[in-house]
Amino acid sequence: MDSHLLTQFAISTMMVVLCVAIHGAGLFGLNRALRSELALERIKHIRPLSPRGALFTLGIVLATFALHGLEIWAFAAVYLATGAIHGLEDALYFSTISYSTVGYNDTHIAAEWRLLGAFESIMGVFLLGWSTAFFFRMIGRIDPH
Repeated sequence: MDSHLLTQFAISTMMVVLCVAIHGAGLFGLNRALRSELALERIKHIRPLSPRGALFTLGIVLATFALHGLEIWAFAAVYLATGAIHGLEDALYFSTISYSTVGYNDTHIAAEWRLLGAFESIMGVFLLGWSTAFFFRMIGRIDPH
């Protein structure tokens, strides 16, 4: 097996572990903040279509969006550090389209690093799904009555 392929697998695996750890810690922290006695009492009195309900929803969306942004920036940094992509804008663009699985094309990344982009796409599917499940769980705490 090609040693560069093993390097790609190793870096890709480390990035997946790092991003899952970031995401897990972030969602755990957000969940913990929303599960305090005071927060639970406040959530019980939020009406879904009220301004407070909208702010609650917006807060969760922005917090999870920030986690995804951090993970996208982490991959962009690796693309720059490895020389897989030259230029911050191109690295961020490629990372964003890979993470979101839009996957425009591979012309932004060096051919010998394409596997790293593929790993980011697979990871993005899982982390976006995890955030979606978390979002619906949190929104389910709002009293509909």
